[in-house]
Amino acid sequence: MAAKTTQTAYEPAGVSRVRRARSAYTIRLWSVRNSRLLEWFYSRFADALLGLHWFWKAVGYKRAEPPVKAIERVSKKFLFDCRMCGQCALSSTGMSCPMNCPKGLRNGPCGGVRANGHCEVEPDMPCVWVQAWEGSRRMKGGDAIFDVQKPVDNALWNTSSWLRVTAQKAAEREKAEDVA
Repeated sequence: MAAKTTQTAYEPAGVSRVRRARSAYTIRLWSVRNSRLLEWFYSRFADALLGLHWFWKAVGYKRAEPPVKAIERVSKKFLFDCRMCGQCALSSTGMSCPMNCPKGLRNGPCGGVRANGHCEVEPDMPCVWVQAWEGSRRMKGGDAIFDVQKPVDNALWNTSSWLRVTAQKAAEREKAEDVA
């Protein structure tokens, strides 16, 4: 009796089994290429959010969180493949979200970046940190990539970083006004 051999499907070398949607890479790469424009836009947007501090304070930041978070999630997911970690570092990382790194590295690439600039874990994906460097070189505040990011605070997952940053800036502004 002959032994039965099992035939496996052909898998080309260097192709990741963990495939994300190619469109996510395309839009993410667009965001990096246009990091200067996005930096300019976000600066104006952050000023507008801060200008609405009176409204957020009247409504209550906790009550404002769900609708703002929903808008933030949709827009950041589309542009940056955002994971809603609640501790956005896009302005420091050339508009390339470090949470897209399969290893979750927030302060630079691992030692396994391939020669073509792709990820060692997902070979079909451009390395998040190679993209971060390229994007940061286009930005006015590009040297912020050298700032060390704090470890991820898991208690902030699925919260709005927009509102948190706005509340922090408003508190700093009010403190400065009290001192003056």
